[in-house]
Amino acid sequence: MKRRQFVVLDRDGTIIAERHYLSEPGQIEFLPGACSGLRLMLEIGLGLVLVTNQSAVGRGFLDEAHLDLIHRQLREFLKAEGIHLDGIYFCPHMPEDDCSCRKPRPGLIERAAKELDFDLQASFVVGDKPADIEMGRRVRATTFLVRTGYGSESVSDPTVNPDYVADDLWVAAQMIQRIVGGGRRQ
Repeated sequence: MKRRQFVVLDRDGTIIAERHYLSEPGQIEFLPGACSGLRLMLEIGLGLVLVTNQSAVGRGFLDEAHLDLIHRQLREFLKAEGIHLDGIYFCPHMPEDDCSCRKPRPGLIERAAKELDFDLQASFVVGDKPADIEMGRRVRATTFLVRTGYGSESVSDPTVNPDYVADDLWVAAQMIQRIVGGGRRQ
């Protein structure tokens, strides 16, 4: 039996508006095309998992309990849009902590794949920053750089080499649909 394919998504700048250390659930604002893109991914039978660096925790701007509150609210907003995330994985560390879970290192995506039982090489990674693309490349996933968030800046960086560039999550979802053949969930 073939395992379900997954899309591994960045949070800020990919699904929701980039905020300088989002710290309150009320600051959650979906980017244009995000919900329709996520719904299309679900319609074609893909699993959805969020992998996000959240150094605001390590910097003391909020604690893990408050971040959990933000993520619970995000899940509620998504549920109202008919969208279910299979998991949310976050790195609370600062860049200088040299941890294995901070993107672009693959610790979180590897953990997600193990816990949710999906093949990293058959998955898609979608994000707006070089770290998202590098993480995906490290696990040999198919990478998508979206032009939302920091993506419009990242696309002009010659060191960032995504497999695909999309204007937003909706366009990325349509491209993924073409890649997987548009099969519907059984």
